[in-house]
Amino acid sequence: MDTKIGSVDVCKPSSNDVGSPPNGIVATIQGSVSPTVINSSEATLGRHLARRLVQVGVTDVFSVPGDFNLTLLDHLIAEPELNLIGCCNELNAGYAADGYARSRGVGACVVTCTVGGLSVLNAIAGAYSESLPLICIVGGPNSNDFGTHWILHHTIGLPDFSQELRCFQTVTCYQAVVNNLEDAHELIDTAISTSLKESKPVYISISCNLAAIPHPTFSLEPVPFSLSPKMSNKMGLEAAVEATAEFLNKAVKPVLVGGPKLRVAKACEAFVKLADTSGYALAVMPSAKGLVPEHHPHFIGTYWGAVSTAFCAEIVESADAYLFAGPIFSDDSSVGYSLLLKKEKAIIVQPDRVVIANGPAIGSVSMKDFLGALAKRLKHNNTAYENYHRIFFTEGHPLEASPRELLRVNILFQHIQNLLSSETAVIVETGDSWFSCQRLKLPRGCGYEFQMQYGSIGWSVGATLGYAQAVPEKRIIACIGDGSFQIPAVIFCPVVTAQDVSTMLRCGQNTIIFLINNGGYTVEVQIHDGPYNVIKNWDYAALVDAIHNGEGNCWTTKVFCEEELIEAIDMAIGAKKDCLCFIEVIVHKDDTSKDVLEFGTRVSIVNSRPPNSQ
Repeated sequence: MDTKIGSVDVCKPSSNDVGSPPNGIVATIQGSVSPTVINSSEATLGRHLARRLVQVGVTDVFSVPGDFNLTLLDHLIAEPELNLIGCCNELNAGYAADGYARSRGVGACVVTCTVGGLSVLNAIAGAYSESLPLICIVGGPNSNDFGTHWILHHTIGLPDFSQELRCFQTVTCYQAVVNNLEDAHELIDTAISTSLKESKPVYISISCNLAAIPHPTFSLEPVPFSLSPKMSNKMGLEAAVEATAEFLNKAVKPVLVGGPKLRVAKACEAFVKLADTSGYALAVMPSAKGLVPEHHPHFIGTYWGAVSTAFCAEIVESADAYLFAGPIFSDDSSVGYSLLLKKEKAIIVQPDRVVIANGPAIGSVSMKDFLGALAKRLKHNNTAYENYHRIFFTEGHPLEASPRELLRVNILFQHIQNLLSSETAVIVETGDSWFSCQRLKLPRGCGYEFQMQYGSIGWSVGATLGYAQAVPEKRIIACIGDGSFQIPAVIFCPVVTAQDVSTMLRCGQNTIIFLINNGGYTVEVQIHDGPYNVIKNWDYAALVDAIHNGEGNCWTTKVFCEEELIEAIDMAIGAKKDCLCFIEVIVHKDDTSKDVLEFGTRVSIVNSRPPNSQ
């Protein structure tokens, strides 16, 4: 049955008590409201697009101006419920839309044709890998130029305007090229609804001369369009539940492991209810951290093979049955494919299919429906959790620092742990912070986001901007490495990642950024060292001071020891609590967690395997 869309509510849980992440997801589709006639001056393509964005929950759009999108930006600005946020570069605009989508359930960015589109492409690829609904809007060539064989600026110098489109086809689930008004309404609505249904990015190109033109199809608000819900096949669902319940009810010590696709399946709540009723020990894969409440009474930590949290891997891998809900078994998530799992013990539940040990794979089964039905069929069994409880003991604290001793990473994250509450969210950069932040214990309602599958270095700065804009009620704590902060993306702009600290200041955000300065790419050093892993050291605090330039609320400091860190944190949560606080943390170049050493060694072995003999 089709559901008519007029607006889409955005579900924003106040906490992660029931398994929903602190980031909201588009959850409730409402029936269309009665259409109302609007002024013809507002019935333009640009205003129609703006209203559609607002209707699905986007109230902030991240943009970079260019001559092909300027008129469109005028009409987006004219929408009173839409806030246009100008970013310093297209890549960060895409990262910001990614961060925004993690909290609001959908995000959007606007760039200009080709030179802007190809710049934002990397961010869109990352959103695709993480299954995030993201609407990428590009100001395209004048509609009269299509088919003329003219050569336009901002292109590669060929009379072919399809290069950008072809690039986006591999990292978006739908592409709309709007170069006439007759089908503009249909193309835009189809793109937006497809993004929501598939939970993937889409591409919309709008010819630069069309945004300001009225058309009869834009005169009603809203014109309904359909979004068909995905339904489980009833017989398949029953068969999957029956076979899984029989398998798990025979097990002595079964466990549950949550994966990152819980988000796209909108099944976090159903997964936790299954844990509640079954009594099974409950773990998460590293990329699912934050999707399951860590205060759950049967939570045992992060399952990440050899770098799992203490005693978690032992319980998972010794279980005689494990149900993985929404896993991604990549080389990173499996630590070089080193997980000690057996197919005959595993139930793998994906968003639309269930694979039962060595038995059948049953498709057309919704994860949410499956987990809900399974919860009613399982016998209570807390054996695995009781085993965990028997072997668990509290890990030792870091060695106490000597007075004025150079700050160690383990002490830094001990203090970051004390900052966390229901009023905070943690954004984690690719690299060493992945591992230290996995050890953080998230309090009730504390948000947590990182990009594991794509692992784009520099993602976190833009994502922090977008996430903070989406949830102004939370204070964001960003953990970023020096290499990520200065990663270059274009030859004339070597501080691409760092630039959008400027946008954070313009937006009045009060994020706390911990910039970990150890002089290089720490994770890469552990995988394969070389002179390319050493970077030119910057005075990062002074750089942010220069970006600040006396405009906006900003406070920076540089710390070398624990005493200075304590003073800096006290200032950040006290006198400077309303400021963007940038704390540059100086640590030794070889200071890293034991997990990074283990991870690097295992990934190095996998990467360096010799070619198979022919």
